[in-house]
Formats: sequence, C-alpha cells, structure tokens
Amino acid sequence: MSDIVAADQLRLFIERVERLESEKRGIADDIKDVYNEAKSNGYDTKGMRSVIKLRRLEKNARDEAEAILETYKAALGMV
Repeated sequence: MSDIVAADQLRLFIERVERLESEKRGIADDIKDVYNEAKSNGYDTKGMRSVIKLRRLEKNARDEAEAILETYKAALGMV
C-alpha cells in the first residue's frame, strides 16, 4: 500500500513541477514581449536589463558594485 501512496505522491510532485515549468515559459514569453515593446519604442533593452539587475540588489550591494565598476573603469582609462 505504501508503494502506491509513494508513487501517487511522486506523480503529484512531478505534475506540479511540470505545471510550474509551463507557467514559467509563459512568463518568460511575456517578459520577452515587454522588452520587444520597449525596444520598438526606442528604449535600449540592454540598459533596461542592467537597471533591473541593479534594482534587485540592496542599496549597499548596489553601491559596492557601482564603486568597483568605477574603479575598474578608471584603472583602464575609461573615465
């Protein structure tokens, strides 16, 4: 009996993951559409992705990342 229960539970986990993976693909397609719309309106999507990446960071981590980038750019004569 426990083998049947374990198999049913495993099947349910797999079906949940498959459903979530499907939703994830749908969301990824929606995000791609937003970037395409922004690009068609003249926005630079690479810059947008950079800003989104920075916004995910906490302020201290963002400040540190920006300081390191500025240091590296200065060292390479890019400032």
